[in-house]
Amino acid sequence: MDWDKLRIFHAVADAGSLTAAGDTLHLSQSAVSRQIRSLEESLNTTLFHRHARGLILTEQGELLFDATKSMNKRLEAASARIRDSEEEVFGELKVTTTIGFGSLWLAPRLVKFYEKFPDLKIDLMLEERVLDLPMREADVAIRMKEPSQADLIRKRLMSVHMRLYASRDYLSDKPPVESIEDLRNLRLVCQNPGSTQVTASASLTHHLLSYDLRSLLTVNNYFGVLQAVNNHLGVGILPDYVVEDFPELVRVLPEIESAEVPVFLAYPEELRQSKRIGAFRDFVQEEIIAHRRKLRDALAGQV
Repeated sequence: MDWDKLRIFHAVADAGSLTAAGDTLHLSQSAVSRQIRSLEESLNTTLFHRHARGLILTEQGELLFDATKSMNKRLEAASARIRDSEEEVFGELKVTTTIGFGSLWLAPRLVKFYEKFPDLKIDLMLEERVLDLPMREADVAIRMKEPSQADLIRKRLMSVHMRLYASRDYLSDKPPVESIEDLRNLRLVCQNPGSTQVTASASLTHHLLSYDLRSLLTVNNYFGVLQAVNNHLGVGILPDYVVEDFPELVRVLPEIESAEVPVFLAYPEELRQSKRIGAFRDFVQEEIIAHRRKLRDALAGQV
């Protein structure tokens, strides 16, 4: 199969028109059309339905487009690996992690990373969906469980527990909270039990909701829970890593916490030698060491 024709087919399928694809490829519309016709003849099939508003892939065209998308992502991975300098960190780095960890822990620390590598372009993708690293949906991921995809290099970074926190202002006019039953007199702020979250957090949430609470506020991510707690709306279920950056929060019922949540950094085996990945990996590990040190110092200061 002619690679050049496949490249032109991919551009047409992606753009949805011969003209737009021609502009991208710097080819005339007639040249693009000839290549598509030639490819259809070689495959003895029709790849596009033609109509006044553009082109629509046939079932056979969809199959071929899926294949060219995979090829294109592999080529991008190879290109990125080739472009990585032996001495410099440059280019684009696509990082994916959860909304909570990305907005509450990672994003505030990236200023230090940019100070070291100002020429790097970071695309930070915060979502609960697990992106496909081998297919280059992202270059590197920080996940709240060990990745199961094959061909990934993975490193355990830290462990997280979900705990109860509230602002001092919220607790100031409330009776002392000495047992889990006392939460019935307060407002619980937590992720909606039906929203995507780690299993340990969901288990703790379900356990606390079984106590017939008087008032409840549910949010679909931890950033929203934190905002509510900071604005004195109630006792929130939050990951323990927020304590360092929000020292005004007070832990409620220290004996209550979720099971351990492991945090892993992962990236494709083919990017093992990438300077961009190495720089980001080392930065995250250094920040976690500093994070642990601050927490130890804070605990020592309370003794």
